Amino acid sequence: MEAREKRAALLEALLPDVPFDGWSRGALAAAARHIGIDDAELAGLFPGGPREAVAEFSRWADRRMLAALSEKKLEAMKVRARIALAVRTRLDVLEPHREAVRRALALLALPHNLALGLRLLYGTVDAIWYAAGDTATDFNFYTKRGLLAGVLATTTLYWLDDRSPGTEETDAFLERRLADVLALPKLGARIGESFAWLPNPFRLMRAARRH
Repeated sequence: MEAREKRAALLEALLPDVPFDGWSRGALAAAARHIGIDDAELAGLFPGGPREAVAEFSRWADRRMLAALSEKKLEAMKVRARIALAVRTRLDVLEPHREAVRRALALLALPHNLALGLRLLYGTVDAIWYAAGDTATDFNFYTKRGLLAGVLATTTLYWLDDRSPGTEETDAFLERRLADVLALPKLGARIGESFAWLPNPFRLMRAARRH
């Protein structure tokens, strides 16, 4: 298998144990043994250990979200509906792994992992906007991603504790948040004109992804 396929296979072997053992080196080693990967190969696949496994989990969810969205007729939908569908689709991908998500967020909340968490959040919102057909290249590009980052983060936290049928309360929460932020494009443009000279953290994240 290619390295990406092996990482995906290892992640899927790991996920059932994360609710019990956390994102730990022990759980990662046990999952590797389960699918016939030795310690040396494991070190090559996830040299960063658990934090790298969490990063792969986020990218895995992004890939599955994009694959599902590719089967939808997004061009027939308004932008807000496209964004809402993308966020819901990602949460649907993660639905069987809520506790793994909870533990991943706890790991990313540690001070030494905050930069990684920001990079992963940027990667997800960037993927969502491109899937939605965004072609912005100016400050609006970063404004959109910054606004959606807040929506995605708060909606994910809300979803973690939502036990309503079909997570309908999360859907309603998402719609309210999108109504708030997507009503601000002109405000975002004015902010961009006033503060374009300031360093933008999402621009830095975009540059980091290239290296």
